[in-house]
Parts: sequence; structure tokens; C-alpha cells
Amino acid sequence: MPAPVLYRKRIIPEECILLKDDRILYQDEETIVTAWHSLKPRKDLHHGYSCYFLKKGCKISKFYREDNSLLYWYCDIVEHDYRSETNTYVFTDLLVDVIIYPDGFVKVVDVDELVTALNENLISEDTLKKSLLSLSSLLDIIYSGSFDTLAASLECRIHNE
Repeated sequence: MPAPVLYRKRIIPEECILLKDDRILYQDEETIVTAWHSLKPRKDLHHGYSCYFLKKGCKISKFYREDNSLLYWYCDIVEHDYRSETNTYVFTDLLVDVIIYPDGFVKVVDVDELVTALNENLISEDTLKKSLLSLSSLLDIIYSGSFDTLAASLECRIHNE
């Protein structure tokens, strides 16, 4: 079976982008691991790897600078829609994110976008709840010291590339 087609859908700003240059390194019923280069040129971010956890509602990405040094881990709260007739995944970014810096500092960002999206009827109350529950589960993993178990799903695929 050919590799699925991947899209990234954002709520703010509203867009749906074909991830045409993402390379799928691995896929099973619970994860999809990709390698990619930055969609828009930036001075700091050059390339990275992502692992979509289909049942956990999150995507963890390892962001690298051009010199291949680690910029940080970026964790998106997402939901996905799989369309079997076209073998397509649409991953919707549910706004709130977690950044984990190389020194271990953890930063939660874009919580305000959830409120904006709800106030502007861009998301439902159920989507807001789903996003916050997925965020809570991810933070529980991080704060319990178990983030390495998520990272290992990505790391083993990077090293087998």
C-alpha cells in the first residue's frame, strides 16, 4: 500500500496545507513518524522529525537548526481524520502547544488561542475540552519524567533512517 497523504490543518490562521515534502519513515496503527524541512524559511528552524500519536491526540517534533543542533522539542495537541478512500490523514492543530527546551525547561504556549477560537466560534466546546484533556495528559507524561517514552518512539526511527 502506498504511503498516506498528510495534511496539516490550522484553525488560527485558517489553512490546510499538503505536507508534500514530509517523508514517512515509519507507520503503524498508533504512530506515524516523518522527516521534514521547514515549510517557511526561518533563521532558527531548519528541519526536524515528528511522531504523530494517533490515539494520544498529540504530535511530538524534534526541531533542529541548520547545523543539526537541537533547537527544542515541540509538542502539538492535535486530532486527526483518516479518509480510507484517499488514504489521507488530516491533522488538525488544536492550538495549544508545549515546548521542551534542551535544558529541560517546559513552556505551554497558545492557550489564549483556545479562548479566541471558542469566542469566535471556530471550535466547539467539545473540541476545547478535547484539547485541554490531551494537554493535561501530555503534561502528566512530561512532569512524571516519562517524556522519554514518547521521545523513544521518534528517536528509534530517526536512527534507523
